[in-house]
Formats: sequence, structure tokens, C-alpha cells
Amino acid sequence: MTKMRGGIKGTMSADLLFVAVTLLAAISWIFSKEAVAIMPPLLFMSARFLIAAILLALLARRQLRVLTIASLWRCAKVGVVFGAAMSLWVLGLTASSHVGEAAFLVSLAVVLVPVIARLIFKEAVPQSTWVALPIACCGLALLSLNQELKLEAAQLLLLAAASFFAIYFNLNARAANPISQTGRDGLIRNTPQVPVLVLTTLVLMIVAIVTGIFSAFTESWEIGKLVASPMVWMWVMLSATIGTAMRFYIQTYAQSLSPYSNGVVIMVLEPVWTALIAALWFKESMSVIQLVGCLLIFLALLVNRWRAVQLFLRQIVGYEN
Repeated sequence: MTKMRGGIKGTMSADLLFVAVTLLAAISWIFSKEAVAIMPPLLFMSARFLIAAILLALLARRQLRVLTIASLWRCAKVGVVFGAAMSLWVLGLTASSHVGEAAFLVSLAVVLVPVIARLIFKEAVPQSTWVALPIACCGLALLSLNQELKLEAAQLLLLAAASFFAIYFNLNARAANPISQTGRDGLIRNTPQVPVLVLTTLVLMIVAIVTGIFSAFTESWEIGKLVASPMVWMWVMLSATIGTAMRFYIQTYAQSLSPYSNGVVIMVLEPVWTALIAALWFKESMSVIQLVGCLLIFLALLVNRWRAVQLFLRQIVGYEN
């Protein structure tokens, strides 16, 4: 192993933090499910993301002061797509009777990312994705067997959310990196990257606005009932602070520790943690068909990230040596 000792420590620290991020994401599913059982789901999302955005804005206030119009526009496009994805996600979660299964359905966004990149940005699709897609489809087919090969409304909403998440991941990655464009005069101009913390803050704020607008037109706000229910605001605050602000901040910090982080592999553990925590919290259980379907989807995630998985395994061997 030829890496510097400090570099290895940075990578290991980042990996441990990414494990923490996946756990926070999984716990957030529980917070959200409890909250939407009491208050309108879109209103909950708006409150959650508004509080989280304000908290992150306090950390990013210096960078926000020098934000350009071009950067703001890039953040806005990402935020609108993410807002649509989160709206579909929370509606699907509200309608779903099984949180663990819902988490695996949404995780299909990871497999769809290269496909969306091909359709929108004309990027080449890795061979691993073409192998992962039929495996994921088999897993999805098994999950539909419980409904006589028909997908429930909740499952359709979660699959739609996964598609929008895939678009969001593509747009978010491009917003966080410089863009080179050729103008009409033939000159190449670089649009600078948006700092990750600023990007996250603005995107969360836009999600709060988008979900708030959707909620205002489609949901009934019983303010008196909500104010009188302290449990609602406990779940909102836990979702906003632990499940959103803390999660994204730790993820941003982990990404800054080492360029060799295995976060892309570790993050696929989110649906596994979610299913385990949901089994403990809600006493959920899976039928054999559901379990095999979820395992196939998880296998598809690993196959889709096979290069990263190989690098991850090599680094583990390096640590032991």
C-alpha cells in the first residue's frame, strides 16, 4: 500500500462518517413516517426543509453573501427537481404500508442515475448498469407479486420519486462542479462550481418552497390542531435537525476529508438500515417474496457500483496489510 498514513486515516474517517450518514438517513425514514401520520405530508416536508435550510444557512452565511446570479440559477434548477422528488417520496411514504420495502424501491435511483445521464446528457452508460437493470427489474417484479403482479399506488409514487432522484443526482453533481461552455463568439467560458454547503443550503430552501406551494394548493392546514400537538413538532424538529441538517452537513464534511472515500458504496446500505430499523420500530416483517425482491434490488445496487465496490475491497485489504 503506497498511500500516505494521513491519507489512509482521512479515508477511514470519511468512511465511518458515511456509515453515520446512512444511519441518519435510515432513522429519518422513521421520523418522517411518524410525522405524516399526524400532519399533512407536504406541509411536513416544507417545515422540515425550511428549518434545516435555516440551520445550514447559519454555517454558510459568508459564502452565501458572495453568491452569483448564475450560481443561484443552477441551485434553483436542482432544488425544483429535488422538491418534486421529495414531494413524490413523502406521498409514497404516506401511502405505503411497509417502510423497509419503500426504502428499497427508492434506492433504485442509484441504478437509474447512469440511464438518466445517457438520456439527458448523452453520457456513456457503464456496462455494470446494463447488468444491474434486469436484476433490479426482477426484484421489482417479485415485490409486485403480493398484488397479483400489479404495483400499488404507493409503489408507483416511490418509483416516480426514484426517477426524479436520479435526475436530481445528475443535476446536483454538475452544479457542484465547474462547467465549460462555448459561447457564440467561439470562446470557452467556465462557470465556477457552487460550494457544496451553499448548494445544499439553497437546494433545501427551494425544496421547502416547492413543497410548501404544493401543500397550499392540495392540503388542508389545520393550524390549531397542529399547534396543539407537541408530538408533531417533535418529529418535525428531529427530521429537520438530525435527519436533514446534520445528515447533509456530515456528508459534506466526509466528502472533504478524502478524495478516496468509499461513500458511493457505503451509501447503498441506507435501505438495509431502514428495513432493520423499521422492523424494530414498527414491528415490520417481510414475506419470503418481499425479502428476495429486496435482496435482488440490493444486489443490483452493488452490481451498478461494481468498480467502486472493487476499490472498496482493495482498500480494506490495504488497511489490513
